[in-house]
Amino acid sequence: MNHLRILARNSLRRRDFSLRSPSRSFCNLSPESNRPCYGIAFDIDGVILLGSSPVGGSPGALRRLYDDSGALKIPFCFLTNGGGLPESKRASEMSQLLGVNVSPLQVVQGHSPFRKLVNRFGNELVVAAGKGEPAAVMSNYGFKNVISLDEYASYFDNIDPLAPYKKSMTGQDSRKETRSRANVVSERVHAAFIVSDPVDWSRDIQVLCDILRTGGLPGREIGPQPHLYFANDDLDYQTAFPTERLGMGAFRIALESIFNRIHDNPLEYTSFGKPNPFVFKNAEDVLKEITHSHSDSGSHNFRTLYMVGDNPKIDIRGARQAGNPWFSILTRTGVFKGKDNHSEFPADLVVDTVEEAVDFILTRESTKQS
Repeated sequence: MNHLRILARNSLRRRDFSLRSPSRSFCNLSPESNRPCYGIAFDIDGVILLGSSPVGGSPGALRRLYDDSGALKIPFCFLTNGGGLPESKRASEMSQLLGVNVSPLQVVQGHSPFRKLVNRFGNELVVAAGKGEPAAVMSNYGFKNVISLDEYASYFDNIDPLAPYKKSMTGQDSRKETRSRANVVSERVHAAFIVSDPVDWSRDIQVLCDILRTGGLPGREIGPQPHLYFANDDLDYQTAFPTERLGMGAFRIALESIFNRIHDNPLEYTSFGKPNPFVFKNAEDVLKEITHSHSDSGSHNFRTLYMVGDNPKIDIRGARQAGNPWFSILTRTGVFKGKDNHSEFPADLVVDTVEEAVDFILTRESTKQS
């Protein structure tokens, strides 16, 4: 597909568009099928929100994807590498921030693929690390013996030598269970899941190295490395701060560098999240499920799927690798702020805001149907 270098400030104005009625938002198919022929995946940080504040006219843009009664008109989902909360809780937060009804099905987070590993580790002791509620996330997926790294570390005396110098950490998983200390310290950890961005890097790297070097039994002899999974590998991401902040990918680099210096064998791990093509295939399946839940149509293929993101190396690269039917749209409200298209990972379209991205999508699809 030819890459369009469109400067939205000059060429994408709402007054330039003559949008069709809501009933024309779907392909002109027979009444018995009435299947949407396109769907949209939005990144969150830097596209929809900066921190907890909407950006780029996102509330108004998303409202155009619903009908006057508030029912979903055009299938869309949020495809983010972020996380730390169950999808149901994140959907509730997004609904309140954006003024639209977001269902849990519409929230695809970096750790959402972890649910596919429940058959492997569902009954084994696993550790969940990161901000928010990592243990609650994993428990919600069906893991029956999961413990947050915060709680796990608390059962080992002196495991964190810097603990006496730290103030009470905030933003950590408050989920606590009544566990026997003897049972915890003697039970082998079979896997560690980095669910969201870690808060206390020094302690988490220390404890993870202890778990990974000893076969899942900190303080014991060296043993086979337990499995290690990262929800994403983002080096940085956009927040309300003017420049990008270090993300889970930076934490992974730090952990890997230290582990490889103190252990004979290199660290083994699996990373999920964009730009992995698997994530985009999963998003396509989610959008099909959303479509099916709002109509009587059976299985079908989309003509076009739009990825609206702010990070060329993550969002645009991932959509390009996924290939047909993905169409990539790059906004300037987050990581990317360039005047022209990105040189290494050029998008199919460059716009200033998500509002202009939705303008383009609705107009393009209306033109195809006319």
